[in-house]
Amino acid sequence: MTTSTAPSPAVVAEPAFGLLLDVDGPIASPISRTVAIASIAQDLADMANQGIPVIFNTGRSDDFIAQQVVPPLREAGLRHGTPVFTISEKGAVWAEVTPEGLGEIHIDAELRLPTALGDEVRDMVAERFSGHMFFDETKRAMISVEQRTDVDNDDYLAVQSDFDAAIPLLLDKHDVGQVRIDPTIISTDVEHERLGKDLGAARALELLKARGITPQSWFTMGDSRTDYAMASWLHERGHQVSHVDVRPADGVPETAHPVLTSDTGAIHDDAGAEFLSRWARSLG
Repeated sequence: MTTSTAPSPAVVAEPAFGLLLDVDGPIASPISRTVAIASIAQDLADMANQGIPVIFNTGRSDDFIAQQVVPPLREAGLRHGTPVFTISEKGAVWAEVTPEGLGEIHIDAELRLPTALGDEVRDMVAERFSGHMFFDETKRAMISVEQRTDVDNDDYLAVQSDFDAAIPLLLDKHDVGQVRIDPTIISTDVEHERLGKDLGAARALELLKARGITPQSWFTMGDSRTDYAMASWLHERGHQVSHVDVRPADGVPETAHPVLTSDTGAIHDDAGAEFLSRWARSLG
């Protein structure tokens, strides 16, 4: 489908719900690192075109969103003026998502790690870990390495701990504090300790407030325990929210808000597609 030529949708001040979505896992396949299921983009575009806020709350870079997420949304008919945003690098970078790409890129300079530290991590990856991982050149604030797609995940995880153990020495060398080392199943992020999915949730509400939009409720979705922070942040501030866990095998923690998992046992983007289709159908 090509980009719609219909007029921009009117702002829906109080949509039935808003979506705050992790990208790796629920939206993009953790294997191919692409939006591999066509219905995901179609349902997201359809909901956004009806005024449902769609906000990607991700550790991924804005470049990843522009290259891997925007094109499927454009093909699915995403219209101009829809309330779609990316909050990248766990709250450090944000922008509007449009059919043509991303709007102005905003960066919180206070949360950016030193360039010299990033340079040394890049060199270390090239010298010791390039057979299993690569340095993410697209990050603007955090430092990230990621499993190569031609490497088996078990092989990557076997060396990931060695990489993670080397980072504190570099932090001491560069006298960098307030830093968190956050490993996932396919990557490790080195980031300012203020970054997180809760910060992303706060940015999301700021972006919607600027447009006069207040969702009646929220659905959040992710594939790791850290993703629960966005739902917890919303719940603690009085918002009605349910969190979807697309990889519950890690264990579902006790929460003060509902947690949803696939009725069919689907995981990752298969589970994401299942829930997105359900929410899109609920709009009629």
